[in-house]
Amino acid sequence: MDISVELTLTPLQDGFEPPIINFIKKLRQSGLEVLENPLSTQVYGSYDMVMKLLTAEIKEAFENTEHILLYMKIVKSDRSSYEPHF
Repeated sequence: MDISVELTLTPLQDGFEPPIINFIKKLRQSGLEVLENPLSTQVYGSYDMVMKLLTAEIKEAFENTEHILLYMKIVKSDRSSYEPHF
């Protein structure tokens, strides 16, 4: 089963950029399809692979940052090729 996940990582501190950059770089190294925009990062792939990756990387981000927030949306399908029809 394929999924699409949208993530917004928000460190609640000064110097918030390094934890975000590190998180995205780790996602990119996974071999899964990862797309970024200024507001969020999307990860696409099989449920098991994506969730295994996210479990490890979210835990690391939370352990390394005192105050941090993560918004996550999950869709049951691979939406990586979505094109608006308007």
